[in-house]
Amino acid sequence: MKDYIIIGAGQAGLAMAYYLKKQQKNFIVVDANKEVGAPWLKRWDSLKLFTPSEFNNLPGMKFPSKKGHYANKYEVADYLKAYVKEFDIPIAFNQKVHSLKKEDDVFIIKSDTQRYTSRNVIIATGPFHTPFTPACHKNIDSDIIQIHSEHYKNPNQLQEGDTLVVGAGDSGVQILDEISKTNRKVYFSGNTNIGTLPQEFLGKTLWWWFSKIGFLTANKYSWLGKKLSNNSQPVIGTDVKTLFNKENVTCVGRTLDAEKKVLVFEKDRLTNIKNIIWATGFKPNFNWIEDIKLDNKQYPKNYRGVSEDLEGLFFIGLPWLYTRGSATLGGVKKDAEYLSKFINKKDKKLQAV
Repeated sequence: MKDYIIIGAGQAGLAMAYYLKKQQKNFIVVDANKEVGAPWLKRWDSLKLFTPSEFNNLPGMKFPSKKGHYANKYEVADYLKAYVKEFDIPIAFNQKVHSLKKEDDVFIIKSDTQRYTSRNVIIATGPFHTPFTPACHKNIDSDIIQIHSEHYKNPNQLQEGDTLVVGAGDSGVQILDEISKTNRKVYFSGNTNIGTLPQEFLGKTLWWWFSKIGFLTANKYSWLGKKLSNNSQPVIGTDVKTLFNKENVTCVGRTLDAEKKVLVFEKDRLTNIKNIIWATGFKPNFNWIEDIKLDNKQYPKNYRGVSEDLEGLFFIGLPWLYTRGSATLGGVKKDAEYLSKFINKKDKKLQAV
């Protein structure tokens, strides 16, 4: 039996593993993928972080790029691999966990091939679980290629012809921008009233300004944190207005319905679409954990990562776990440090009994 098991070997899980290693805890990380960095490598080829390298450090190891560099997905994956090697973090790969329950003060974790037991569990599976697409996608003709952004790599996956991109978040806008450069006709479905911010302003990076203003440290319980967390996040680094005004880009409003080759939108009705990219996000899935309650966003109820329902259960890497940076590569270390101190204090109390 382990004292701690971390589920998930992304940046959140590795940050926690760093602190547990320092505290000489008896632990292991279990992960569904075959290697560290796999979720990053699965994303589209041209993906780059909007945070510069100096804001991407996990605890104990700087991101190996010069100041002001915006890393691509391959550099992030390599950094995570190097991090695991540097701190000799124990990971069991190919372990997709499908159930977690607590019996007689012991957590029982089951994957498809293994059964684990632990006194404590840290859930670090991140916010992106189940790809979401509108129900009408099932009605669309099979001749039209449909790809969720989770599986989109580059325009070479697409067949010739007009393409639709659905989704007004960072992923949707970046993918729309990339496909528009192939000179094909591209339609955009989603809210066009998107806030946008440049990556740099007055010679400083946006994240430098965020840190000075206090956006990165405002917690979700503060006035500023509540305002920021309840508002839609702006797109960073893409000139949305210029993109939407390109000659080969047409905005059609929200997607309303579909039947075979007919796609119905707020502002148009199309029959010429050959490809659809659904950049419509993900839904969280924590249904595999027994005896926990979820909040109105379907995330487990907790305070700063400490479960409100099960003693010994912790969470890290969730959006706004405490601050705006909680689910980011460089921001997760503050939550990991807090949880590690909480854990160490808890364990010392138990040892003193």
